[in-house]
Amino acid sequence: MVFTTQGRLHSQNIEMFLMPTLLSDTNLFLWVDLEDPTPEEIRYVLEEVFHFHPLSIEDCVAVSESPKVEEYQPREEDRFAPYLFIVIHAVDYSRRDGVFATTELNFFLGKNFLVTFHRGPMRSVQLTEDRAIRGSGGIARAPDRVAYNLLDSIVDHYKPALDELSLEIAELEQQALQHPTKEVLTKILQTKKEVLHLRRIIGPQREVIARFAHGEFKLIRAHVVPYFRDVHDALFRITEMAQGYADSLTGILQVYLNMSSNQTGEVIKVLTLFTILTTPMMLVGTWYGMNFEPMPELHWTFGYALVTLLTVLATAGAFYYFKRKQWF
Repeated sequence: MVFTTQGRLHSQNIEMFLMPTLLSDTNLFLWVDLEDPTPEEIRYVLEEVFHFHPLSIEDCVAVSESPKVEEYQPREEDRFAPYLFIVIHAVDYSRRDGVFATTELNFFLGKNFLVTFHRGPMRSVQLTEDRAIRGSGGIARAPDRVAYNLLDSIVDHYKPALDELSLEIAELEQQALQHPTKEVLTKILQTKKEVLHLRRIIGPQREVIARFAHGEFKLIRAHVVPYFRDVHDALFRITEMAQGYADSLTGILQVYLNMSSNQTGEVIKVLTLFTILTTPMMLVGTWYGMNFEPMPELHWTFGYALVTLLTVLATAGAFYYFKRKQWF
């Protein structure tokens, strides 16, 4: 897409062979969005049209786990214009899968151009493109404004993911209290792992956005810097939320362990009471199971009744004692 410096759409779906001509016009702003491009498209756009540095092209094509921003200034033998190379990650959370899915977005940001590169559809890119085409807010006046809107949209989409995670944590808390099973423990540990993964994503991205918020780059105009500062503040709030979720999951894990310990204690208590209550019967059985001939009560008319009565009284006495102690 090509926009005028007033933010109005000049042309859309341009042919690639026209890009060098449009790029040379300083009154136009060229935005090239490469969604899952072919190797030929990558080579032509990144190498032959914009002449980007080979290292940034290599980083763009390869999958990068860490967000970053690098500034490239041309030397005498270089053919490219000054630009920023940015790697950022969008995040989505699926309660069904219980994992955070990340999508990498690469920026090449110059004075009058912006090249975005991603391997699949991205809501943030599509929404920003729609706003730019409509001329909403004049976001397409310059590359730095479009870059801000892309980053702002990416950060905004963190919120629904965190809302889904919040619901998941609330359900886990109820399950830990009511049904502390091994499946619940597995879910708690998996969710905590994903929260830590989210924090590992957000942390480096805050550092990247902070460089824009501090006005470190000349390609970001001074009056646009406060907008990047707002994105940085939003990421800070998301970081705090993620930390709160991590703390909540630690508390839920402790609740689970306590409930499991209580259940184990209840089982041990029942087994102990059963053992104590059956001890009189086992003693009688053991005693009269011995093969001694001189046992007078064996030949006494009321011997069996007396032994049975003593066994019942001993068992009842033990039951009454533990009942008063509120063991059950």
